[in-house]
Amino acid sequence: MINIQELKFDDQGLIPCVVQDFYTNEVLTVAYMNTESLEKTLNDQQMTFYSRSRQELWRKGETSGNTQQLVTLKADCDKDSLVAKVIKAGPACHTNAESCFFNDIFKADGQQEFSVQDLYELILGRKTNPQEKSYTSYLFSKGNEKILKKIGEEATEVVIGAMKASKAETTYEIADLIYHLLVLMANNEILPADVMAELSKRQVVDKKVKQETMK
Repeated sequence: MINIQELKFDDQGLIPCVVQDFYTNEVLTVAYMNTESLEKTLNDQQMTFYSRSRQELWRKGETSGNTQQLVTLKADCDKDSLVAKVIKAGPACHTNAESCFFNDIFKADGQQEFSVQDLYELILGRKTNPQEKSYTSYLFSKGNEKILKKIGEEATEVVIGAMKASKAETTYEIADLIYHLLVLMANNEILPADVMAELSKRQVVDKKVKQETMK
């Protein structure tokens, strides 16, 4: 742990801060802090920055409600820039995008970014804008009962694949199960971040939460 007095602010008294989503590691925005905004952020764990255009402090979400709760804050090796990981409530960008970084400049051939959040948003899109030949839209139209039935079927397929000791088959069936779980989540307004937040509360590796008492 270092003292903030060790940080190197520029000649305007500012230091850049890269803000990342705590659960997904997605870069949300880059903003600037001065000593006062940094102290406020550390005191109440709510991200507060310094606006270079308005030349005043601004707390993220003060008007929009899209706040960012600080979880970790690190300085780089030169101590002249910061990385903050946050739990966000709502979109990070003033355009209402989840991240400020959505303008592609270059993407290597054959390379495609993909995350559980990306898949969730794609699935959610099939709920808000149903498509006639979409299996996902079909599941939403049938509701929880159909979705739960599919989850039960896919969970069984995972067990069968694992019993065969087939890595390929088990991986395939796990992917199917995760997809259907995400459909259930979208149908019940449960976010991936909600699940990650629940997991973060638990010592899931060494502590059983609701299962049998360890003997």
